Amino acid sequence: MISIIAAMDEYGGIGIENQIPWHLPADLARFKELTMGHHLVAGRKTFQSIGSALPGRQMVVLTRNPEFEPRDCLKAGSLNEAISMAEEVEENELFIIGGAEVFEEAFPIADHLYLTLVHTDAVADTFFPEFDRSNWSQVYEQDIPADEKNSLATTFKHLVRK
Repeated sequence: MISIIAAMDEYGGIGIENQIPWHLPADLARFKELTMGHHLVAGRKTFQSIGSALPGRQMVVLTRNPEFEPRDCLKAGSLNEAISMAEEVEENELFIIGGAEVFEEAFPIADHLYLTLVHTDAVADTFFPEFDRSNWSQVYEQDIPADEKNSLATTFKHLVRK
């Protein structure tokens, strides 16, 4: 099973200068809960913005640069190669965590979308790909109000391919 997980503002913004435009502990906790124990696929820029491998998860970094060696991670030259790596160890859910180009490539084969809609219009230079929502059924939605730890209200959504 291939799942895409992403947080975006109300206009699809996901990043600015290779950074996430917000810090929301509720979203980070959801990301950790959903991805713990699974393989994660990240593009090189996304991996570098995170800064290191994430504990309890096997990261596969996509890169076209044979010289790039991500520390404590696997490296793949293509999304298909990353998927094969996960299949070899019988991974039951592979998470695509970004960036925009990797999301775009994964959309045709994704089974699940775990989306966090951040209720703001952030300054962004990177956007989540547009997709045909008629191909997806929403199976879960939870509104999270802003509070002392989370400065912005969010909505967690889970969609499955029809």
